[in-house]
Amino acid sequence: MTTTSVLPRTALHITAMAVPLAGWTLHTTVLRRRLVQAQRDPLTSTWRREAFTERAQRLLERHPDEVLLVLADADHFKQLNDNHGHAAGDTALASIGARLTEWAGPHGVAGRLGGDEFAALARIEPRHQALRLDHLAHLATRPVPYEDGSVLPLTVSLGAATPAAIGSSDLPTLMRAADAAMYEGKHTGAVVHARPDHTRTPSINGRRQGRPGTAARTTTRP
Repeated sequence: MTTTSVLPRTALHITAMAVPLAGWTLHTTVLRRRLVQAQRDPLTSTWRREAFTERAQRLLERHPDEVLLVLADADHFKQLNDNHGHAAGDTALASIGARLTEWAGPHGVAGRLGGDEFAALARIEPRHQALRLDHLAHLATRPVPYEDGSVLPLTVSLGAATPAAIGSSDLPTLMRAADAAMYEGKHTGAVVHARPDHTRTPSINGRRQGRPGTAARTTTRP
């Protein structure tokens, strides 16, 4: 058998092998994208709670001295839904998610914890954190564009926590402190900074006890 006759067969064999490999690569890429999409909240495009927690934990472990956690909660959200409709409420939630994502930046993470509650963890040098919080407070109070050129009134309560301020780099503790600080300043328009005493607020999964979805289940014995 001549060399010229072997080469085409070899090329065909390699091509035949490459086709299923290319198909598998495409399948893997599509599957990975679907998995990522499943971890995103479809309305706000922020991460769901579990995905947010995983990413926030990694960021916190790598940069414990340069992270700033913020919890955000829409003010008078039920009233907005009642007065303007659920489509308006969805628009407001999407806006909050987009603003937190913008604020956290490409190296941070933003997530929807449930309902109108959000969290964001950003990597920010301590000397810039106050300025960045002021920027977030400004973002959070901007009216939301809506149908026919109208705008939706939107205010968001914000609580902020850093490991240095509360004396802990534990993520659930940070979330508990930020949530308590946010509740302390509810409806005031001010960003409340967490203190060490905020870490002692009773909570369930990082949320202040008594918030919707945190009621403890009791089992009645026969």
